[in-house]
Amino acid sequence: MRPAPLRLSVNLVLRFGLSLLVAALIIALLLSWSGAEPATIADRLTTLSARDFWVSTGVLLFIYVLRGARFRVLLSSSELPERPNVVSITSVTAAHGLAAYFVPAKLGEAALVMYLRRYLGVPALEGLALLVVARLLDLAAVAGSLSIACLTLGALGAYPTLDWLIPLGSLLALMTVGFIWASSNGDRLFHIVTFGMRLTRLDRTRLGERVSRVAVKLQVALRSVRRTGLWRSALISIPIWLGVYLYYGVLARAFGLGDISFAETIFGASLAVLANLLPINGFAGFGTQDGGWVVGFTALGAAREVAMESALAFHLVYIFHICLFGLVGHCTLVARGAVKEAPRD
Repeated sequence: MRPAPLRLSVNLVLRFGLSLLVAALIIALLLSWSGAEPATIADRLTTLSARDFWVSTGVLLFIYVLRGARFRVLLSSSELPERPNVVSITSVTAAHGLAAYFVPAKLGEAALVMYLRRYLGVPALEGLALLVVARLLDLAAVAGSLSIACLTLGALGAYPTLDWLIPLGSLLALMTVGFIWASSNGDRLFHIVTFGMRLTRLDRTRLGERVSRVAVKLQVALRSVRRTGLWRSALISIPIWLGVYLYYGVLARAFGLGDISFAETIFGASLAVLANLLPINGFAGFGTQDGGWVVGFTALGAAREVAMESALAFHLVYIFHICLFGLVGHCTLVARGAVKEAPRD
C-alpha cells in the first residue's frame, strides 16, 4: 500500500497533466478554427498602451479591496483573535485568487479556508461557509449581469439574428433569483442533504455519520454568516462585478475589439467567466476561458481571428496581474505571520 503523500503527489501530477492537455487541445482547436497566428497574438500585446495597462491594474486592485471588504462584512460577528484590517483581508483575497486560478479542477478555491484560518484565525467550517456564500453571490451577480445584457441587446434589436437573447435573458433572471435565494438559505440546502442521508440510511454508515456531523456544523456556520450582513455583502458584489466588466472592457478595446458598449462587454466577458467555472478546466483557464470569450464576441460580430487574438492577449495580461497581486498578497501574509492560536472547530 502506497503512502498517502505519494498518492497525493501522483494525483496532483495527474490533475496538472490533464489540465495542461485540456488547455492545449482547446487552444489548438480555437487557433485552427479562427485562423489566428501566435505571432499576431504577440503583436496584439504590443498595442497595449501604458495608460490602459495602469488603468486595468488599478481596477483589479479595486476589485481585490472590495472582495476583502465583502469578507470583512461576512466576518463581522466572528470571534477572531483580532479584527482583520484592510491590508490583511485584501492580501488573503489576492493570495486566494492566485491559488484558485492555477490549481486545477477548482481545488485552489479551498485554499481560502486555509488562508482565513492560518492568517486570520477563522475556523475552517466558517471559512468554508464564507466561500460558499461568496461564490453564490458571485454567480448571482454574473447571471444577473448577463441577463440584463441579453435583455437590453434583445430589446434594442441590436442583433436581429440572435433571436435567443430575450429567452436566455429571462432564464438567467430566474437563475439569478435562485442563486440569491441559495446564498441567503445555504443552511437549508444542507438540511436537504442531511434529510436525504437519513432517508437513504447512509447516515448509519461510518462515512455517513462523519458527513452528517460536518453538514450540521456547516449549517450552523452558514446560519451565522446569513445573520451577519448578507445583504450588505450582496450590495458590495455589485461594484465588484462592475469593476470586473470594466477591467474586461478596457483590455478588450485595447486589444482590437473596437468601441464595444458596456452591455456587449458584459455579454462577452460573462461567457468567458462562466466557461472558466467549468469543473474540467484548462491550466490557468487556458482554452476554456478563451473559448467563452471567442464565442461571446464572435456572436456579437467580431472577426474570428480578432476575437481569438484578443482573448489570448487579454489572458496573458490577466495572468500577469493575478501573479503580481497574488505574490504580493503571499509576501504580505508571510511577513504578517500566522495567528498564534487558530480556533478549533
